[in-house]
This record gives sequence, C-alpha cells and structure tokens, in this order.
Amino acid sequence: MKTLYRILRLPPGTEEQYALAHHIWMALALTGSGCCVGLLSMAASLYIYEPMWEHLVLEGFCRDPLFPAMNCLFPVLLIWLFYFLSGRAWAAYLGCALPVAGIVLANYYKIRLRTDPLLASDLRLALEAGDIVGGYDLSPGRLAVVFLALLALGLIAALLLMPRGVRRWGTRIYGAVTCLILTAVALAGPYSSDVLYEQADNDAVINPWSPAELYLSKGCVYSFLHSGKDLFPSPPQGYQKAEAAAAWEELDSHDIPPEEQVSVMAFMLEAFCDMTDFDALAGYEAVQELYAPWHALEEGSVSGDLLTNIFAGGTVDTEWAFLTGYSTHEELRSVTDSYVWYFRDQGYQTFGSHPGQEWFYNRQNVNRDLGFQDYRFLENYFAPFLTIPGAVRDSDAFLFQVDLEQLQARLEDGPCFSFSVTYQNHGPYETAFTQGLRLFVPEETGLSEESCNILNNYFDGLSRTIQAVTDLTGALEEMDEPVVLVLFGDHKPWAGNNASVYDELGIDLYLSTLEGLRSRYSTPYLIWANSAAKEVLGRDFVGEGGDFSACFLMPKVFDSCGWQGPGFMELSRQMREISPLLHISGRFLADGVLTDVLPEEEMAFYQRFLQIQYYREHEVRD
Repeated sequence: MKTLYRILRLPPGTEEQYALAHHIWMALALTGSGCCVGLLSMAASLYIYEPMWEHLVLEGFCRDPLFPAMNCLFPVLLIWLFYFLSGRAWAAYLGCALPVAGIVLANYYKIRLRTDPLLASDLRLALEAGDIVGGYDLSPGRLAVVFLALLALGLIAALLLMPRGVRRWGTRIYGAVTCLILTAVALAGPYSSDVLYEQADNDAVINPWSPAELYLSKGCVYSFLHSGKDLFPSPPQGYQKAEAAAAWEELDSHDIPPEEQVSVMAFMLEAFCDMTDFDALAGYEAVQELYAPWHALEEGSVSGDLLTNIFAGGTVDTEWAFLTGYSTHEELRSVTDSYVWYFRDQGYQTFGSHPGQEWFYNRQNVNRDLGFQDYRFLENYFAPFLTIPGAVRDSDAFLFQVDLEQLQARLEDGPCFSFSVTYQNHGPYETAFTQGLRLFVPEETGLSEESCNILNNYFDGLSRTIQAVTDLTGALEEMDEPVVLVLFGDHKPWAGNNASVYDELGIDLYLSTLEGLRSRYSTPYLIWANSAAKEVLGRDFVGEGGDFSACFLMPKVFDSCGWQGPGFMELSRQMREISPLLHISGRFLADGVLTDVLPEEEMAFYQRFLQIQYYREHEVRD
C-alpha cells in the first residue's frame, strides 16, 4: 500500500525511483478522466433523451472507434489544458467536466422544450436564455441527476487519487500553449470536417430526418462542436465578389407606380397555426367553430401555408426571412439590404411594434439596420400599458388597436409599411390546469390531463387572437385609405416537453416525408385588402397563394398587389418556381416531391441565387 500511495501521490521526500511511475499514473489518470467524461456524455445524452433506441445507438458507438474518439478528444484536451493552467488535477477535472455537462444539459433542455438539438450558434443567445426559457419546467429528470452524480464522483476521485501536479511555470506555460494549439487544430480540422461527420454513420437505428436523433447518434459533444463551423460562415460555393456584383447589376428593379402606392400592414402572429390541418383535431366541432372566422377570412384573401425553418421557437428566423427575402443569412450586425429599405426608398414610412423587450434578439438594432424608421417596444411605449406576463396572456387586441391608430395618424404624410410582431400566446402553456376555454377533457378525448390543459390554454389565447384579427379587418374595411393586410404565423406552438401533445395525437413530425415536414413547420398566411385597396390596384385579393418558404412571402405580397418590386424579388420568383421550399435541413420541393437534390441545371441556378443573395446581404448597403 505504501508503494501504491507513493506512486499515486508522490509525497515530499519520495525516492526518485517512483517519479517515473507517478508521471505515468498522472498521464493515464488525466487522459482516462477526460475519456470517461466524453464517454459518459455520449451515454447520458442518449438516455436522458428518453427514446427507446439508446442501446442500439450505443452498440453503433462501440462498433466504430470514430464516435468515442471524436467525443473524447475534446474533453481530454480540456483536462490537460486546465491541468497546466491550474497545476491541480481536481481543477483540471472541473475545467473538463463543467463545459461538457453544460453542453449535455443545455442540449437536453433544448430538445425537451423545442425538439431541436443545441447548436454552437445558440451561444449568441446565451444572455437571453433566461428570458427564453422563463415559465418552462426546467426540473431535471432522474437520469440527468444520475449523470451529474457520476460527474461528481469523478471529482471526488480526482481529489483523492491525483495530487497537485506539475509546479514548474515553464512546463505549465509550454503545456498550456501546446494544448491550446492542439485544441484550435482539432476544432478547425476534424471537428469542422463535413466529410468526417458524414462518415460517422450511425443512421441504421434512427430516423435520419429527425434533427435530434441524427445529432445524438453521433454523440452530443461531437455534434455540438461540429456545428461550431457555422459560427464563422463562409460565402456560398463558387462565390466571386466581382461576378456576383455583375449579376446583381443585371437585375432590373422597378418602382411602385405612385398611383398604386397603397399601405401595407403586416403582423407576424406568435405560435399561430391552423390545428384543423391535423386530422386528430379537425373532427372536433368546437375546434372548427373556433377557427371559423379565420377560415372565412382566408376565403376572402390570398392564402396558403408558410414552410418555416423553426418549431416551437426561434421566431426571428421567419420574421427576418419575410423582411429580407434571405433564405439563409449570417447574424445581422450592420445595415443590411431588405424589403423594408425598398419600401423606404419608394417613399414609404416604415415602422412597427412589438410588446416585448427591445434587446430580445437585438431587435432595437436589427430593425433599424433593416430600414425601420421607428419601432415601438416595451421600453419606449408599451410599459405603461402592459407587463410581459400580460402581453403573453392578452395583448393582441391592444397591439392591433394602437398600430391601427398609428397607421391612420401617419397616412396624411404618405403611404406606410408597418410590420409588428405579436407576443400573445407565447409558450409554454399551463399544464396543471385550464385557464379559460375548456374544449378538451380526458374523459371525452382519451388524452392525458396535461395534454388537455395545454391544448385548452393554447386555444384560449388563439380564440382572442382570431377575434382581434376579425375586429382589425372590420376597422380597415371602413377606412377610405387603401390598405393591404398581411398575417402569418411564425412557428408551430410548443405542446409539451418532447412534443408530447403532438405525440399523443399521433402527429408525424419527422422530416422524411412531406406530411411530416408540413406537420412540423407549416404555418398559415393570408394577404387581405380592404375595398379601397382593391379598387386602387384593380385586384380581388382572393385565391390560393400556394405553400412556400417564408423568404418567398413578400414576393407573394407584391404579386397580389400587381407590383414587380426590386430586382432580387424577381430572382426569388424564379427560385420559387424551381423549388418553393428552401429549408434549413437542405430539403427542396421539386414538382411537389420532397428531395435533397435538384437537377443539375436547377441546382446551378440555386447556387447563383445563393451567391447573389450573399452579395446583397454584405455589399449592397455596406
């Protein structure tokens, strides 16, 4: 035992003959601890996700050494880095275990609340995370507690079995710099490699069109680090600035004729979707009655469905796609060309409202950079009238009224483009009891009490939204000034952790089929006009508008008005004809068929579209 103690601890005065054995022990112990953290993260992220195939995925991990290697390399590099920085093994273990635990648990909660995995780009919203998850149930599951307990045991082992460690500053600095270099090389090399990531194939036992399952099937740490390459986006394939500039100059931009400059008023409705699209809910008479005013409004409008990129959250993806027309873009941090700027250049007044905090998604700066002249938030307008809980509960009627009054007051100075984002009906919805409408009860539906409460509380808020929309169209119809109204939902609503309500209803949310993609990502839109606008534009604003990605909604608005618009909009129309779906998952919709591959000529046009889009984003307003 004394020999073992001397090897493990190397107390002062120990004979030199034990030093080599001690150094070997420390190297093995530190490396082994990092590997244990990595392996534990692989198993824990699977088991706390709670599907039924975790043991099959683990078998895949065991068959291919690439999985454990890529999930353990980063923790090993971390533990050595913090060992050299701190000179203490227990601190090194914490420096390794805490970031990995953070990745695993953050991924666990994001999948639990939104069914989407954690990406490195989510770090941009770290300061807003508290407000994003406010109101959701964040109690850890039993297996998550077990995971943390096992990590704590590792810390105890480090305290007992590994001493203070290397003391010489020269050695520590050299070791830390070496670890930093190796970490940078690993992140820029193997962790960023798409080829290597695709080679790590564990798809046989999962649904490869489930983002969460695909992510977890490769290991949580590996998948998270691989997504880090998107923090530093690069131009599209084949992009040449000069060529893109020449292509941009070839696009013909058209003004809105002065005699046709009607005002456009748009609202993005929080978590708004048509639940009668689901057979499981369409059969309920009460649900049909609730949506009847909306369906009547659709009959008198140009209407269809957006195929968004987001589920149960991530509002600004749909918001900015509508305002800019970009199918994909980098973080908006400077003045960026948009359809808002086009309206402004045409002499329109550009403004809007959102009864939430201005810093959320950095809207106070982004909206200005997109071309809005004025925007109302909680801080600069709504605070005397609404609180955040009040806005979530019941604010649409008030928002619509103040926006209408603002529009009417500004019309004397010329046409307006108004765009507002609602807050009413933001999730989560109360699970323990029903607050208003009681459309569903367990005894009659066969659904759990929690699911009934979620649905009842969602529909309660939705009913007030539909009533507010009906009142708004009535008020606009009475106006002599021509106004076109655009309404659309941002994403499907949250409906229980791990989409439990959708699961109980038997709704397919997988992306392997068009039905699954629509169930997960579709939201309604409609383009309505008052009689004055119909007369000015000579159009009836009635008919099927089609289904497409949110980046194609503004071109549909212009089509409905009979306007040609800016040059990029015509390019978007051509892209929409090829594929009305440009999805973040890499999916297209060609001739009504869901696919991830386009014919060669059409793919070439898509690449050209991306290149001109990139040039527009970075150069046009620079």
